[in-house]
Amino acid sequence: FLEYITAGTIGTSDPVPVIADLPGFLQGFLGWPANLLYGLDPARPLPETLSVPLREFGEILEPTAALADAKPRDPDRDGAPSWLLLIQSLPPGTDLDANLTVDARGWSASPARRFERLLRETQVPIGLLANGTQLRLMYAPRGENAGSLTFPVAAMIEIAGRLILGACHMLLKRSRLLAGPAHERLPAVLAKSRDYQSLVSTRLSGQVLEALYDLLRGFQAADERTHGELLKEVLAHDPDSVYAGLLNVLLRLVFLLYAEDRGLMPGSPLYVQHYSVHGLFEKLRSDAQNYPDTMDHRYGAWPRLLALFRALHGGCRHPQLQMPARRGYLFDPERFPFLEGQTASIPLVADGVIWRVLDKLLMLGGERLSYRTLDVEQIGSVYETIMGFRLEVAQGPTIALKPPKKHGAPPAVNLAALLAEQPANRAKWLNDTADQKLDAKTAKALREAANLDDLLAALERRIHRGATPSVVAK
Repeated sequence: FLEYITAGTIGTSDPVPVIADLPGFLQGFLGWPANLLYGLDPARPLPETLSVPLREFGEILEPTAALADAKPRDPDRDGAPSWLLLIQSLPPGTDLDANLTVDARGWSASPARRFERLLRETQVPIGLLANGTQLRLMYAPRGENAGSLTFPVAAMIEIAGRLILGACHMLLKRSRLLAGPAHERLPAVLAKSRDYQSLVSTRLSGQVLEALYDLLRGFQAADERTHGELLKEVLAHDPDSVYAGLLNVLLRLVFLLYAEDRGLMPGSPLYVQHYSVHGLFEKLRSDAQNYPDTMDHRYGAWPRLLALFRALHGGCRHPQLQMPARRGYLFDPERFPFLEGQTASIPLVADGVIWRVLDKLLMLGGERLSYRTLDVEQIGSVYETIMGFRLEVAQGPTIALKPPKKHGAPPAVNLAALLAEQPANRAKWLNDTADQKLDAKTAKALREAANLDDLLAALERRIHRGATPSVVAK
């Protein structure tokens, strides 16, 4: 690798390591065959099909080079090669993400955005963007979100950066592109990665919905501790405001987790240890391991979150906790007074509730989730999952059942109303009320049920424990 690195000067800065000979690097270090590289040798020019005219701006997007697949050429396309990836080489040190304009009436867009459009328009989804100091692998399938992975040259020449260098070589070497089994080549690897991202979004969405139920149960318990004073006024005038407030709390937490992972919040020990959401999660995780029996009998986590919400909204001038006053809609403490106990005392939401909520937001399949790696669309899908609900007060002992559709919401069933039905009509009532089609065994058990316990036993396999771990009282 070091054979292809030279010391280059970027602007007025000190010399930095750069890949000055990109073709030599591609062929010598990565082993790409010269006969499959087009655009670097006059004998193998790039075809016009890889150029994209931007008529509205009077520009043409085109790659520097392209790597063809080694498989036989397609006779239906006049023997034209199939393209594995496109290459764009830029002057050393060019900022890949800063907007630039070729001329006054041209397109003001960054090199990365221009290259992404080229990949989409040519329908060659994989590209390598290089500026001497960085190599950026880009993946932009048409109709999907783009993704990228950047390899900094300066880091790859250090001992500590050998893992980065190894990853670069592992992803872009000749065998990964041309020689291995089809399911192990780069296009398949990137497609699998995209599928996994979709799986992450789906699983996280489900967990965030369960976190909403956890938070609801936490505030219901807090209301009971005040003998109904905490939520009395809001339930009387606007019960759906309770749902909107709890939804707002989850969005605040997602916002903060994203901001903290992106380094947008204070990095001082004071913030990290005593205010940050990640710091609170670590503290609650330790408490859950050491004192599991008392998690639902301590109440320090919720006031800590309220202090953080207030600081983000109103700002803070403490030298170790400086934050501008962001104001805005999301963290406005006046929107949902019950969250802050403005109609009573501060809600006694148990630490166990906040622990379970944060665990569902931060852990996925036993692994810690980094919000830094989530794109806006993934976070948007999480938001969509918890939208569109309304709050109802149970008119009798109630249980939630698993949704009849894969991504549907769990319907709530009043067990007292079900028990009051004629035994022969219960299966029909359940189907009409909750869209539940029963098998013969379950329908028989439902007909024979004489009390609530019998109903619960008959419906056991259909109960959505994430929504209702136990029966919701009237």
